[in-house]
Amino acid sequence: MLNPHLSTIILSFFLFLLLFLLLRIKMGKAIIEEFSFLLLIAVVGLAVFGTSKANAEIKSCDLFEGSWIFDNSYPLYNSTACPFIRKEFNCIKFGRSNLEYLKYKWQPTGCALPRFDGKDFLTRFKGKKIMYVGDSLSLNNFESLLCLLNAAVPDAKFNQEIYKENVTVTFLDYGVQVVLFHSNLLVDIEIEPMGRVLKLDSIKNGQIWKEFDLLIFNTWLWYSTRGPQQPWDFIEVGGKISKDMDRVEAFRAGLNTWAKWVETDVDTNKTKVSFQGASPAHYHGSDWGEPNVNNCLNETTPVNGSTYPSGLPVAVEIVKEVLSNISKPVFLLDITKLSQLRKDGHPSKYNAFKGMDCTHWCLAGVPDTWNQIFYGSLI
Repeated sequence: MLNPHLSTIILSFFLFLLLFLLLRIKMGKAIIEEFSFLLLIAVVGLAVFGTSKANAEIKSCDLFEGSWIFDNSYPLYNSTACPFIRKEFNCIKFGRSNLEYLKYKWQPTGCALPRFDGKDFLTRFKGKKIMYVGDSLSLNNFESLLCLLNAAVPDAKFNQEIYKENVTVTFLDYGVQVVLFHSNLLVDIEIEPMGRVLKLDSIKNGQIWKEFDLLIFNTWLWYSTRGPQQPWDFIEVGGKISKDMDRVEAFRAGLNTWAKWVETDVDTNKTKVSFQGASPAHYHGSDWGEPNVNNCLNETTPVNGSTYPSGLPVAVEIVKEVLSNISKPVFLLDITKLSQLRKDGHPSKYNAFKGMDCTHWCLAGVPDTWNQIFYGSLI
């Protein structure tokens, strides 16, 4: 379906064209040339007005309130043609045969979300450096952006460098560098004689981050992790070391440290800062009204409507509270609720490890919408 503003421009153009043809029959050459010039000015003016009006509509619209609708023009790219998708997210490669999940488009309640334009994105950020900072859900989002850009310029040259868990991809024709900086908690973990210490008051990697032009941060998942996968042995906050603490309060403390770093260290005239909201998992059917379901394996369609039965996780409130206390501009990519509705979008068993993954997302898939909304916020 055409954007309504674009439809108005096209209709106006054809009306002017019809008028021009009628007048040509009755007018001399000089008058026609003058009229043609005025016609051109009018059409350009309509185009500019329509674009400005559409952009103003997007700016005033809540892009995160809406519902998922079926759209046969989706997905935005063919995952088999994307060279960046890791085996964790490559659901089609590892056997997922029900592909209906690829055909859903996010429709905000009050406006039309612009389709992702990869060429425009690369042109806007020509010569710039973009960094995703966070855990494996940042990786999910990072690879989605790479696939969207690759689909727009499939013949463009790129260079990929991998150092441990950090990845840098440079689109050479545009000089655009897209980086994944792996940081599960944003704050530091240091090895000390007693063991691994989570330092909730410390961010040393910020010296690297602040040199980028666009930063997209994410954390939450690892703050609640316990058992053998927990990446620390002790927690230090306010000069005191303990074996453990309330994980929600630990998250709040870590996020406040990050917020202070933004306030004191980031020049937001040079660097745009965004925070990617908490991404939901789907292991408990009771969360979406199916109490007998205990994973996402057989889910093939989104939750109907625009509300999620279990409500929002506590991380959402904390993120909004912390961001509201930052005086500098920080954009919240508030993807939690719209992603909660997509119980059908996870790899489940269709990944290289064959484990049940209802935390991450298939690519192509839901993270493409995160980047589409992010793009909409930039234009």
